[in-house]
Amino acid sequence: MSTLPVIAAVDGSDDSLRALDWALDAARRRKAPLRVVHVRQYTAWTRFEALAAGPPGPDDDPVLDQVRTHLHGRTDAPGPEYLALEGVPSAVLPELGSSAGLLVLGSRGRGGFAGLLLGSNGMAAARDAECPVVVVPRPGREVLEEASTEPGPRVVVGLHVDGPDEATLAFAFTEAELRGARLQVVAAYPWPLQTWAAPGDLVALMIDQDAVESETRTLAEGFLAPHRARHPDVRAEPYVTPGDAAGRLVAASKDADLVVVGRHRRRLLAPARMMGSVTQAVLLHAASPVAVVPPAPPEE
Repeated sequence: MSTLPVIAAVDGSDDSLRALDWALDAARRRKAPLRVVHVRQYTAWTRFEALAAGPPGPDDDPVLDQVRTHLHGRTDAPGPEYLALEGVPSAVLPELGSSAGLLVLGSRGRGGFAGLLLGSNGMAAARDAECPVVVVPRPGREVLEEASTEPGPRVVVGLHVDGPDEATLAFAFTEAELRGARLQVVAAYPWPLQTWAAPGDLVALMIDQDAVESETRTLAEGFLAPHRARHPDVRAEPYVTPGDAAGRLVAASKDADLVVVGRHRRRLLAPARMMGSVTQAVLLHAASPVAVVPPAPPEE
């Protein structure tokens, strides 16, 4: 059994219960413990009697009671651990990533506006947690479907051939193996290629598209080779395509089990944690659950 638990963040909303079910399945596949966490935003300093009595424990939490009822009779995973914490969820949840193998939450909690696609807690956790974060969307998201794919379980991962991250690929291969799924590797390249001839004047470069696609495919195959060797049972298929990477990943999310994207590495001139525009767009619009993987630590 893994020593690092799968953490499901709950708040009593239907979104968080869907995320809990996803986390339960993930814990079972990983043979890892499941920890159910509710972060409560109580203003205890305004209630003297509550401050004197101290914060209630997990046995006094109505949200965790709801979860216990939801999970009653389930035998598809080990009994979960319940934890009630106090604080601001957008700050507390990312901190839990330092002691978790996976952090799972819904796309929007109880406090979100009706038209909000992704709540602040999900955005903060995906940006700041030290472990991979899975955001489970509401059902029924519409995406523009591309070419039909063969039936069966499928995991999608985005591959940026100019700067691939090994942690993202490793997570995607492991997840595909755990699910008995094939791995669709989306490697998008910009086309048409353009450059600035003068301020405000873009011109197309005279480069053969077939050559660009061939080079992209060659690079993708090279990055996939060591992961294929470690996961010989995973059928990984590069999908090399021109266009916008975010749009291709969102389109591929239809009927996928999971979409895996990476998070930007901290840089000297950008020391803050950043998700990147592609990752943020996929989180907002993908029809399937999305895993955001922090970058592998830099080599010494």
